[in-house]
Amino acid sequence: MSKITFLIIAFLFAHSMVAAQKTGSSAKSEPKPIIFAVLYDGEGIEPIASIQGGKLISPPAMGESDSATLKSFSSVYYKAKTKYDLIFGGRPSGEILINSSNPSSDCGKSRAAITVRSSRAVKGSVMALATNAKVKTQKAGVRRLPTAVERSEIETLVRAEFARQNVSAAALKLRYHNLTALDVDSDGKAEIVGSYWIAPKATERNLLFLIAEKGSSGKYSLTHVSHEEFTPDKIMSGEAKDLDDGIYHELLLDVFDYDSDGVSEIFTIGRAFEGNNFYAYKREAGKWIKAFETYNYHCAY
Repeated sequence: MSKITFLIIAFLFAHSMVAAQKTGSSAKSEPKPIIFAVLYDGEGIEPIASIQGGKLISPPAMGESDSATLKSFSSVYYKAKTKYDLIFGGRPSGEILINSSNPSSDCGKSRAAITVRSSRAVKGSVMALATNAKVKTQKAGVRRLPTAVERSEIETLVRAEFARQNVSAAALKLRYHNLTALDVDSDGKAEIVGSYWIAPKATERNLLFLIAEKGSSGKYSLTHVSHEEFTPDKIMSGEAKDLDDGIYHELLLDVFDYDSDGVSEIFTIGRAFEGNNFYAYKREAGKWIKAFETYNYHCAY
């Protein structure tokens, strides 16, 4: 082999190694599909889960992770000016823009400050999702207030459910934080998600989270319901009135078909005094089951 031939081969080998290293590095740093909760009046996000093989996986950067893990997560997902789709009604409806994050902060380690760019108002109990996952369908999403007829029918079911939980008729002054009509499977029939509560006594609260669907009869039924009773000993602050702004209530975030089976899953948040619980419900055999849950610790109350 001549010296020139040897040098050419050596150069090509070195070039291929550099290219392979760049490719490997790029593949390693490619962000996985992830779902965020859009919270704090549209000014912040927190991670719910990454999507791997059609499954939801808790992200490593929840509030109790070590500093190195938090910084690594932030460097991948919270780079300034990174954009994610805003999911409202199960479909992209604008975008969010990452402004900043501080993985060393006391109570917001896995949070990022954002700007929402959308015609949709994300404020108060009207929250949303954000993601870098691809949305396969281009159909318009549905997220609206229920009609007067829908609301009346749902509240009849809610009263019956509270009565089944041995709540007296005198205590059935219904209050709610949200009641939302969605269409999880694009069949033109609205599913209803809602969060109701009552105050049987000044020191007690009963909370009810529901998912309702319209059957073949054209009437709604509750296909998922969870009921909780809170007395002072079950409340971290000891004050029942602290629940009236949404603490301990399970509230809708939005819907998103993360496993691409044609039926969007329902994502919710359960705010606590020291952090946020996140849940995802999946329809199975006509019922909604809690398919995923995780907790994002903030700081001590």
